[in-house]
Parts: sequence; C-alpha cells; structure tokens
Amino acid sequence: MTTIYFVRHGEMDNSMAGKLFYQEFAQNLMTLTEKGIGQIHETAKDPRLKDAQIIISSPFGRALHSAAILSKELGLEIKVETGVHEWLPNVETYRWVGQEAATNAYTELVENKGVHPEGKKCTWESTEMMKTRVKKVLENYLDYDKVIVVCHGTLMQFILDSHHAANGEIMETTWEEFIK
Repeated sequence: MTTIYFVRHGEMDNSMAGKLFYQEFAQNLMTLTEKGIGQIHETAKDPRLKDAQIIISSPFGRALHSAAILSKELGLEIKVETGVHEWLPNVETYRWVGQEAATNAYTELVENKGVHPEGKKCTWESTEMMKTRVKKVLENYLDYDKVIVVCHGTLMQFILDSHHAANGEIMETTWEEFIK
C-alpha cells in the first residue's frame, strides 16, 4: 500500500511579480521567501516524512524550491511531474488569463465546489480534471511505500476534499483512499 504525503509549497516570494521576466504565466517561476524556506525546513522535520522514498514535485518555482529543500534534508531524489501543477483557470488554452479572469474563475470553482455547473460552459479546471491528472502521475509510483508530492494549496484542497492547506502543511492519504 502506497502512502502519499502531499506537501504544500512554502510562502512564495511575490516581490518580483510583473518585473523582468516574472510576468504573466512566468510568475509561476518565482521561488520562496525566507519565511517560506523556514516553513519547509520545519516540514522536513515531520517524522511522517522520515521513511519516504521519493519526492514528486510540481514544475512551478515555489514547489521546486520547496522540493529541493526537502530533498537536501531528507536525502531523496526529486522527480518533476507536470501533472501535479497548480489548478488552472483556463484548461482550454493553458494560457495566462490575467488576474481578474483568474480570480473570477477561482470564485466559480469555490462556489461550485469544484464541479462545472450543468448547462454552463466553463474553462476552469474542475476537481475531476485535477484528480484525473494527479492520478495518472501517482500510478507511476505505486511501487513505493511512501511518496512525497510537493504541490499547491488549491490542488490539495480539491483533490483531497479538504481545507486549503497552509504553506508547508502535510496532508496524508493512501492510494486506496485517493482513488475512492
């Protein structure tokens, strides 16, 4: 039985947002603040992670930075998996939609509890879509007993049917519980 430890990345450093190449979708390249680095160092001390065998990370900078810290502290290899990226406000084009459109899509996601309303065309990623893509990734790691997945709060909230995780928070599940 595979146990999966979903870890939300540490606090992201937004100080360069909209500057240099950190514009539009490239804002996802931003890494952690000093506080965020500290949050992940604390997460690495959690005894549940001690016997993990591999770290899977979202390709976004804040998750990769978090995974790198965990990798160093726990002595584990990192596999970058696009399928554990953050929730998307537009899955039709995968393009930047702007802050206002993203906020509106997120509001719809939350108000509709992750389900597209019947009869309405939605471009935002539903819970079912998120869970399907994460499941495809995790299926490749079922030979491991303990897997760490460094990802994002909205993703964790909806695929685990939980609260929005705090930075550095761990949410534990098993493969069997996840696929229910």
